[in-house]
Amino acid sequence: MNIVPVLLFCSLVLVVGALLLFVFSAKQGDCHESDRLCLMPLEDDAEARPADRAQEIDPPSLETE
Repeated sequence: MNIVPVLLFCSLVLVVGALLLFVFSAKQGDCHESDRLCLMPLEDDAEARPADRAQEIDPPSLETE
């Protein structure tokens, strides 16, 4: 039964530490960019590249001679 107080103390320290880090992060405003950052991969490219499409090679046909 000596381990129960140690486990309670460790879990209390972890909870208090997590709360302090959350408050510190919220005061800095780190959370405000998460919505914008998660949508970045969905944005279109700024420049269209028609030259790249012209350089594509058609796949070889499977016809036999």
